[in-house]
Amino acid sequence: MTKTLFMEKYPVFSLEIGKNETSFTSVTEIIEYLKAKIAAHPIAIFIAVFDHYEHTNSIADGVINPEIKDAKNLIFCFGKQLSSPKMLAVRPRSIGVCELENSFSIDTLQVPNEELHVLTESWIKSIANL
Repeated sequence: MTKTLFMEKYPVFSLEIGKNETSFTSVTEIIEYLKAKIAAHPIAIFIAVFDHYEHTNSIADGVINPEIKDAKNLIFCFGKQLSSPKMLAVRPRSIGVCELENSFSIDTLQVPNEELHVLTESWIKSIANL
């Protein structure tokens, strides 16, 4: 995965997976796969799916890059501890799944807990399954 500072302040981890590198054919299939990973985890909990493409498309002056065919956020939480009110600023987690012409772009903010960050990366990397 590639780490970048989006807008010079947000640590975003990204993986672009060619459609020829995965058996998944849609954003919805990838979201369902990741939901199963969350359901199998002892402390993770699924919260919602936000259809970012549909939302932006429904706004009269909404703008979507023409390269983007679909875009959804999978929202979930690993919240095992609530040690500070500031923890609420970094939870819940979101994995963005975006379909482009020939690939899927999977993006997430850095998870504060290193062990859970590695786990989240492994879930994302497993989408490339061919």
